[in-house]
Amino acid sequence: MLRGMRKASSNWLGKTIMAIVMGVLIISFGVWGIADIFKGFGQSTVAKVGSTEISLNEFRQIYTDRLQQISRQFGRPLTPDQARAFGLDRQVLQQTIAEAALDEEARRLGLGQSDDQIRQVIMNDPNFKGVGGNFDANRFQAVIRNFGYTEQRYVAEQRKVSLRRQITGTIGAGLEPSKAMIDVLTRFQNEQRAIDFVRLDTAQAGQIDAPSPEALAAYFEDHKVQFRAPEYRKISFVVVSPEEIGKWSDVSDEDAKKVFEQRKDRLGTPEKRQIQQIVFPNAAEAQTARERLVGGMSFEDLGKERGLSASDVDLGLVTKSSLDAAVGEAAFALPAGEISQPIQGALGTSIVKVDKIEPGKEADFASAVGDIKREIATERARVKVADLRDKMEDERGGGASVIDAAQKLGLTAVTIDAVDRSGRAPNGQPVANIPQGLDVVSQAFNTDVGVDNDSISYKGGYVWYDVLAITPSRDRNLDEVRDQVEARWRQDQISAKLKVKATEIVQKLEAGGKLADEAATIGAKVETATGFKRDDTPASVPAAVVAAAFRTAKDGVGQTPVTGGAEVIVFRVTDIVDPAVDAASEAVKKLKESLDRAQTEEQVASYVNKLETDIGTTINQAAFAQVTGANQQ
Repeated sequence: MLRGMRKASSNWLGKTIMAIVMGVLIISFGVWGIADIFKGFGQSTVAKVGSTEISLNEFRQIYTDRLQQISRQFGRPLTPDQARAFGLDRQVLQQTIAEAALDEEARRLGLGQSDDQIRQVIMNDPNFKGVGGNFDANRFQAVIRNFGYTEQRYVAEQRKVSLRRQITGTIGAGLEPSKAMIDVLTRFQNEQRAIDFVRLDTAQAGQIDAPSPEALAAYFEDHKVQFRAPEYRKISFVVVSPEEIGKWSDVSDEDAKKVFEQRKDRLGTPEKRQIQQIVFPNAAEAQTARERLVGGMSFEDLGKERGLSASDVDLGLVTKSSLDAAVGEAAFALPAGEISQPIQGALGTSIVKVDKIEPGKEADFASAVGDIKREIATERARVKVADLRDKMEDERGGGASVIDAAQKLGLTAVTIDAVDRSGRAPNGQPVANIPQGLDVVSQAFNTDVGVDNDSISYKGGYVWYDVLAITPSRDRNLDEVRDQVEARWRQDQISAKLKVKATEIVQKLEAGGKLADEAATIGAKVETATGFKRDDTPASVPAAVVAAAFRTAKDGVGQTPVTGGAEVIVFRVTDIVDPAVDAASEAVKKLKESLDRAQTEEQVASYVNKLETDIGTTINQAAFAQVTGANQQ
């Protein structure tokens, strides 16, 4: 909730357009407009919002969890430098401060949430449901334990989330985008263009002679920083996770059978019946009505007499447990087509008729055994992970290195002799023995040799790591990277020649020349792309060319370098189609929903920004930099 940061667009319309084109709206709470004030809290506090302090350790855990989530989405570790480049450090701090401000406001307003409401939220969470689809208390305990929560702390966090939603849910109520805004954005999204274009590549660049030794040396001196050897670190780590420990095939049929028998009733499909029901205020009226029904009157006609619609009378296919207890007993004892005697239930006296019976299906062990074994194995693995976590922490607390502790506990530690911040070895290839999604490299570059580092949460388990040695970044000499330097020099020569050639062609086209003639002169062919929108990726047309085409008027020409300058595309815009707006279309409806969310989030952002200012927010930049690695640059 309340995630993100403000995009570069300076006005609301610009930000909304970016949100729709990119599929995400990023909002901000104005944190960085608040002055840093260090009075009133110590260096172990990252920020203070009103009376709430966000500790260094608390923020470190939040920030680490967020980096791990992003790393898993990317499929590779995200370095601290990359995280800062993306603004994730500020985004997470903004989110944390915003949530603290909402918590303060909830306390001021005296908002509350009953234990029953919180209990229902937790019990309906699909993450805590077992094989039968019902809330599983054991699974709940295991899941929150693996994320470092006690039951009391987890319930408290859910209560906070619920109270925040009470506040934010009222902020954007009633907001609705104008018709003019919807029209403008629909046209912006759906405008189509067509282009003719030619590609200029190495064939059009001509002969590139080898550089002289003096020219290569001079180029290297001018670009030496590009060939600098990065800092490398030698690290060791050990992974303890349910995936590593538990294998569902290790669970015996006997163990699975025991669980199956315990859950047999929940795993099967219950009998369902299509039932018609009318409720009467007393037994006498119900008996009179039954006689009329037995005499041939339909439930629907009787319902109409009593002001009931067909849907009020027909309950549809229902299970026994979904009915009033007394009504359920009677209805599920009736044969199909028979009308019941009056039934005294909790809400009055009912008469029911069974139209159709859909038999239940008893659970089959053979079809359920796979899921049951996986669940049992996962639960056993979680217990084992928790046990190993405690033992590993004890060993680490006693001064043992990751390698020594792993050896003592029978675990396998991985040692990487040299890795840079991007996860690559000195040969430039990604290090192969780091599990996908594990950001141990970025964590290792955020610490030092000999530091007892906190474990990393990973796939329901933990990772412990040590930095064993650091090889500082250094300037390479020309002999070490001669081939790379010459390749880069050659690429720059090609790019420069292609740019000159493309500029000449554009000038001729602007003077009235034809693209086909110019293409024939340089030995290239004319290609065509039609009917593409701003966010389309037409075949063989790079995104940079699509963007450039939408910056160019009809019959206008342009050039765009692609693939790092190794290719330049010269194009002419041949057609622009401005679409009609169909307010009833699904696309426009979805756009309206996106705008509704955008306006609500913008309103909430302004509200939270005002809260932070009124309550008083201070940031300890030094502590923030310590957590995010900004102080190690």
